Amino acid sequence: MAVPKWHRPKPRQGQRRMHIYLKEPKFRVCPKCGKEVLPHIMCRNCGYYQGREVTNVLAKLDKREKKRKEKELAVQEKEQRTKQKELNMEELSKR
Repeated sequence: MAVPKWHRPKPRQGQRRMHIYLKEPKFRVCPKCGKEVLPHIMCRNCGYYQGREVTNVLAKLDKREKKRKEKELAVQEKEQRTKQKELNMEELSKR
């Protein structure tokens, strides 16, 4: 039977395990729909990655779900446009 050669104190064990923990994932904002997305992964809400459509999210849905999703995306795009306009107006007033 194997027997440890040296006694390892508990603080040393804690120091060794100091970096073993779950880290909070860092999200970015999808430029198309504004939802939070993990980096280097396509948006599951709109199907876009790096400014181009990778998958057609609406093609896989039923008619009812498709209409609801289209309305949702339209509202999100409209909100983003208004935010951009507000920012532009604020920037212009500063100058």
